[in-house]
Amino acid sequence: MPLSRWTGPELLAEIIKAGLAGQLSASSVLRILAEHPVKPWQYQSWISPRAPDFAARASVILDLYQGFYQGKRLRPGDRILSVDAKPSIQARGRCRPTAPARPGKPVRVEHEYQRNGALALLAALDVHTGKVFASTPATTGIAPFMDLMAQVMSKPPYKDAPRVFVIVDNGSDHRGRAAVKRLRDTWPNAIMIHTPVHASWLNQAEIFFSITQKKVISPNDFASLDELAGTLLAFVDRYNQTARPFNWKFTAADLTRLLNRISAREHAAQKPAELPEAA
Repeated sequence: MPLSRWTGPELLAEIIKAGLAGQLSASSVLRILAEHPVKPWQYQSWISPRAPDFAARASVILDLYQGFYQGKRLRPGDRILSVDAKPSIQARGRCRPTAPARPGKPVRVEHEYQRNGALALLAALDVHTGKVFASTPATTGIAPFMDLMAQVMSKPPYKDAPRVFVIVDNGSDHRGRAAVKRLRDTWPNAIMIHTPVHASWLNQAEIFFSITQKKVISPNDFASLDELAGTLLAFVDRYNQTARPFNWKFTAADLTRLLNRISAREHAAQKPAELPEAA
C-alpha cells in the first residue's frame, strides 16, 4: 500500500476486503488501535553515533555534569559553562495585527508575514547556577563568540576561577584546536570541551533554547529586529531572576548501557535468519 499513515475508514475498508471482520465501524478500529501497546503509526527520528571516539568525548562532558574531570573531583571554585548559538531567528512582522484570545477562541496569528531580518541568540549557561549570559548579534562567528565569552570571563567568579570548562559544539566559530588555543590565550583558566559530532543534546544550553522557543519566539510576531532582540534579552533577565540548574541525571554509565543496547540491536539486525531444520 502506498501509505505511510492510515485513517480509520481506510483501515476498515482493508479489514472488510480481507474478510477479517463483519460488523465493524471505523471508530471501533481506532479504539482497538488506541488500546494496543504497539503503535506503528507513531514515529520518532534519531541519529546514531558516528564519531569513532563518541563514547570517550561524551563521557568527559557527562562526568563534568557529575562533578568530575579526568577521574578527579572538580576543585572548589571550578565553573562549567554550556555555550551554544541559536542562529537565524527571523523577525516576522505579520501582515495583520495578531488577535488576542477570546472565550472559546485561541490567539489568532496572520499566516502571511513580512521578513524584517534575522539575528542570532548566543547563550552561555552556568551549569551550577542555571543563570544565562546572552547576546543577539546579527550572525554567528568568531567575533560574536569571543565577545560573549568576554562578557562572562571578565567578571567574577569566572575571571578568578581555577578553571572554567566551556562546553561547545563543533560550529565553525569555535571548532578545532585553533579555537581551543584562542580561548586559552585570551583567558588562561578557560578549558574548551567539544561535544562529539551529532551530540548537541549533551549541551545544556540547548534546553534553554527550547524554553526560549516556546516562551518567546513562537508564534513569532516581531515588527523589527530591535523588538526581537529586546524581547529576547528581556526574557533572559526575567529567566535569571528565578534560574535554577537543570536536573541532569544522564551519566557516563547510562551512555555505556545505551551504546551497548544500540550495538546489540544492530548486530541482531545484521545476523542472517536461521533456516528451519529439514524434516
